[in-house]
Amino acid sequence: MISDRLFVYGTLMRGFDHPVARLLSANADFLGEARCGGRLYLVKHYPGLVLSDDPADVVHGELYRLHARDEMLREFDMYEACGEGFPQPTEYMRQMMRVTLDDGSGADAWTYVYNWPVEKLPRIASGKFMEQ
Repeated sequence: MISDRLFVYGTLMRGFDHPVARLLSANADFLGEARCGGRLYLVKHYPGLVLSDDPADVVHGELYRLHARDEMLREFDMYEACGEGFPQPTEYMRQMMRVTLDDGSGADAWTYVYNWPVEKLPRIASGKFMEQ
């Protein structure tokens, strides 16, 4: 599936003064706050999303429409260290998933799913990185 939407839930959200967050802001349209089924963990100074089918597990983030999808996804793959040339298994994998906007509408969007064990990581129970 091809989508020009990107769901972010951590350091790429609005309010973070990070070069890649500024790159996203300059090259995408903010579509609104959104959520998906998953659990959020504090990896270091950044979070990791692990998908979940449990309706009680919700991760909150933001949805964007990328202006130059392929170029921007390559940039974000490099930032998340899951682009070409990174040793496997990478810490994150880019994956298509269904997200729900605050108005109840749904969208298919790319996001970066955490790909390493989470057993020893603290969980962000609220699903909101900004509140951890």
